[in-house]
Amino acid sequence: MIDLILLERVEKLGQMGQLVKVRPGYARNYLLPQKKAMRATKENLAYFETQRAQLEANNLARKADAEQVAGKLEGLIVVLIRQAGESGQLYGSVSSRDIADAVTAAGFTVDRQQIVLDRPIKTLGLHPVRVMLHPEVAVTVTANVAQSADAAEMQKAGINPLTAADDDEEEEAGGEEQPAAD
Repeated sequence: MIDLILLERVEKLGQMGQLVKVRPGYARNYLLPQKKAMRATKENLAYFETQRAQLEANNLARKADAEQVAGKLEGLIVVLIRQAGESGQLYGSVSSRDIADAVTAAGFTVDRQQIVLDRPIKTLGLHPVRVMLHPEVAVTVTANVAQSADAAEMQKAGINPLTAADDDEEEEAGGEEQPAAD
């Protein structure tokens, strides 16, 4: 285990300035290269204490900017057109990069690392997706995955386009057939 000083809040680990013990691979491959932490040596502890006020001020400024963007971004619905089978199963999946590109096209600058997918999106429908604008600021964006723009509008209104298409086919078939006389 390696002792580190966190330079920003890390979800499920700790707050800024906290001393934490993590596994060497997590420190070496993620926290240190991303500048989220630094090794807890005597020199680094002294340096951190002298720079603490500056780091906290920078963190508060970034958090304020993120909260301002979060107010505008909250409740955004992005439409993603994908090919799918008859049961609504996608032929591929929707990745964090696809969602980041759609949110960016809607006028917000979002990186794919900021998109948090709990599980892969592999079906048609409305899917809530978390966007981490700052370690302490998260918003929910809805990904509307549909086969066409018309189907996306139907899903947004709460109508399942797959069952609606089946109902239309049944009505057309029912109108053409003559009832059999006994």
